[in-house]
Amino acid sequence: MNQGPSQDGRPVRQVVITGMGAVTPLGSGVETYWRNLVAGESGVRSTTLFDPARVDSKMAGEVPDFDAGHVFDRKELRRNDRYTQFAVVATREAMLQAGLPERLEGELAEATGVIIGTGLGGTATFMEQVHIWATRGPQRLSPFFIPMVIGNMASGQVSISTGAQGPNYAAVSACASAGHAIGEAFETIRRGDAEVMFAGGTETAVHEVTIGGFGAMRALSTRNDDPAGASRPFDSGRDGFVCAEGAAVVILEERAHADRRGARILAELAGYGATADASHITLPAAGGSGALRASRRALTKAGVDPSEVDVISAHATSTPEGDMAELAAIRSLLGDHASQVSITATKGAIGHTLGAAGAIATVAAVMTLIEGCVPPTLNLTDPDPGVGDLDLTPLKARVRDARVALVDAFGFGGQNSCLLLRRWEG
Repeated sequence: MNQGPSQDGRPVRQVVITGMGAVTPLGSGVETYWRNLVAGESGVRSTTLFDPARVDSKMAGEVPDFDAGHVFDRKELRRNDRYTQFAVVATREAMLQAGLPERLEGELAEATGVIIGTGLGGTATFMEQVHIWATRGPQRLSPFFIPMVIGNMASGQVSISTGAQGPNYAAVSACASAGHAIGEAFETIRRGDAEVMFAGGTETAVHEVTIGGFGAMRALSTRNDDPAGASRPFDSGRDGFVCAEGAAVVILEERAHADRRGARILAELAGYGATADASHITLPAAGGSGALRASRRALTKAGVDPSEVDVISAHATSTPEGDMAELAAIRSLLGDHASQVSITATKGAIGHTLGAAGAIATVAAVMTLIEGCVPPTLNLTDPDPGVGDLDLTPLKARVRDARVALVDAFGFGGQNSCLLLRRWEG
């Protein structure tokens, strides 16, 4: 069933989610991620991917026991950066849940596109190859150096691996990348350029140079004696975010196409808004004005009134300016209804996965709509005074009959995205 005519008189194509995949610091696979998230487990630990002796922030949200051997052979593993491997593994899980074949062919292949976002691309490969260049010369660089690090390669390799031949590109907007990727995939289906889209984000930024760079900005937590308690969204004791890695991919599908396949529909993606602060390279606009406009656009596009919102998955990185600007935007958006909404921040459990954050949060929001359970905001023991009467789901998950969820994702450069999800009751 369509949502009604668009401004040009054509029917609006309904977009639904039929599959999800996740690779996170709480484990790989949506089931594992969700179970540990709801249980209040933390995926933040002392750093092991590199020796953190020279950096101030010595913890990270690292993906444990990751193995891409079931989707890549040995040669392919050497030729694909970890960030690309994450994306392909998450896509394969999503395709399996959606009931799609491992290799798309014919009309289905032509009607399926890919948009995978990332903030930094192949960070580890880039730094490894720069070291080789500096110490051994340019003649010793790998011929796979460039294809392994560029930001569009996750989307490209997902296409190569699955056979998807539709629109294919990367969204690169720092920590808003995955939100933009999913939102633009939504628009691609709505305008009729695809029937199916693989959309999400992937990031593997836990590297000495990245941690050092964020540290130079004084953006990171240095609560090294308590890694699990370091990421503290909305808490008075927060001292910065915790860098993390991960990926998530959702299968978006035009509703009639999903029905013809007999696919199980998990949720509807009904709205998307994207804006710019036009204000500052790192700090949010005053009062969260850019975030507010993105949320309003998502609501308008979905035909949803602010009073209908039940849950918000906050961007909430655990920085004072960002957290408070987002809450200001939520208050402005929802008015008197704000205190009735359950707000949750997954970064308390996994840290900040940068370009993957919006997708990982989207998976949790879909599960919230399906399971009727809002995951907790970990480490929120002493809420910032600015929190006031808002319900931030502190420490423990909460049962809630939720029908509408918003997912925020914001990036350096003042780039904002908001997705609106609706529980599927068709």
